[in-house]
Amino acid sequence: MTFETLRAALADVVAIPVTPFAEDGRVDSAAHRALLHRLLDGGVRTLTPNGNTGEFYALTPDERRAVTEATVAEAADRAAILVGVGHDLPTAVEAARHARDTGAHMVMVHQPVHPYVSESGWVDYHRAIADAVPELGVVPYVRNPLLSGERLAELGAACPNVVGVKYAVPDAARFAGFARDAGLDRFVWVAGLAEPYAPSYFSAGATGFTSGLVNVAPALSLEMLAALRAGDYGTAMKVWERIRRFEELRAANGNADNVTVVKEALASLGLCRRDIRPPSRELPEDARAEVAAIAGGWPI
Repeated sequence: MTFETLRAALADVVAIPVTPFAEDGRVDSAAHRALLHRLLDGGVRTLTPNGNTGEFYALTPDERRAVTEATVAEAADRAAILVGVGHDLPTAVEAARHARDTGAHMVMVHQPVHPYVSESGWVDYHRAIADAVPELGVVPYVRNPLLSGERLAELGAACPNVVGVKYAVPDAARFAGFARDAGLDRFVWVAGLAEPYAPSYFSAGATGFTSGLVNVAPALSLEMLAALRAGDYGTAMKVWERIRRFEELRAANGNADNVTVVKEALASLGLCRRDIRPPSRELPEDARAEVAAIAGGWPI
């Protein structure tokens, strides 16, 4: 894929597939393939294996590689594959090269997990990854409200393969300023806080959004995207109202149940087990019925 093709793939619903686990705790490869095909059959055309909804930080290095390989094998002829990479710099570079060698099209660089992150150090970290895989599109995942747009502009000037940004600071006004300081037209702006923030971020310049909910109801995510592309914010907000409670449950207590709620919904539909790894935890019995009722009322 050319960089322009990759830019188009980011201006879409960027799905973050879950990683289902079997009863013995290992990745359930059969369920994983089935869920990927369900997304593709539902119209999804951009997939992010090893994203946060895929429990990136709870997977072993071997599991992350296996998830990448399985996703490329099952979907690369039907979708753009944006592989999540991160951790220490050598690990991130190794994962990016593995994604390239496997046949993925882009890498999403998870927010650096470090207690001391300088803006210039942020640029150095991302530049090293981008330089290691010049053939791939690179998408920084921005969650740090202290990072300035000027630093992203610096990264973009040095690395032409940095094609988009997943922006996940929960502040639409800050996003609008950040995007303009970095270069509104230089990057594809992906609303990284999914459907709840997509309408406000689209109004400020985003053209795509990430989604974990899409695992459960692809039609709803695609309906919102179509409305936002058409500038029909009234219809987009009707979708927003339908998903509001589900997303509130995911976001409660500092996003403690972000993935848990998605897996619970999938389990209620018989699509995978609800199993989730620490430090996340399964929903208590009294909360499961509400999630099942919500998911049961959506188009599947």
